[in-house]
Amino acid sequence: MRRWKLAVFAATFGIALTLPVQAQWKWRDKGGQTQYSDLPPPAGTADHDILLRPNSGQRKAVAAALPASGASVATRAPLLMPKASEPELESKRRQAEQEQAVKKQAEEARMAALHADNCSRAKAQMRTIDSGVRMAHTNEKGEREILTDTARAAEAQRARDVITADCK
Repeated sequence: MRRWKLAVFAATFGIALTLPVQAQWKWRDKGGQTQYSDLPPPAGTADHDILLRPNSGQRKAVAAALPASGASVATRAPLLMPKASEPELESKRRQAEQEQAVKKQAEEARMAALHADNCSRAKAQMRTIDSGVRMAHTNEKGEREILTDTARAAEAQRARDVITADCK
């Protein structure tokens, strides 16, 4: 009886050790080197360069069930993606996507505000340059220098470039 329990324990332990191996990807990179990982290969890796997938039997069954006529990879891709079986995981994924979308919108709004501020400053600079008022700046020594015609033209060109880039 004791030997039987030991044999069952050893078999269970052996199976438990092989489970992580089944979740491995194997592919050939652009340099021809064979790569192993528990993560899928990088985007752009050709299908014929993927040597082993974690659930390769399941993938073959799905691929065999697809019609062979004219179905593109883009139309087949959603069928190959595993569905989330747990509602908690799905809701967490949706929540993370929403948070990411909110962050992206906030960043876009911040960038739009920066562009608008740069635009208004550049337009004000152009108005000052076009008015003909004498302009000065401070040099490295802290001394005030009046802008020459060449420096004034360079400032005008810089302001025009900013207006072109930020005023849309």
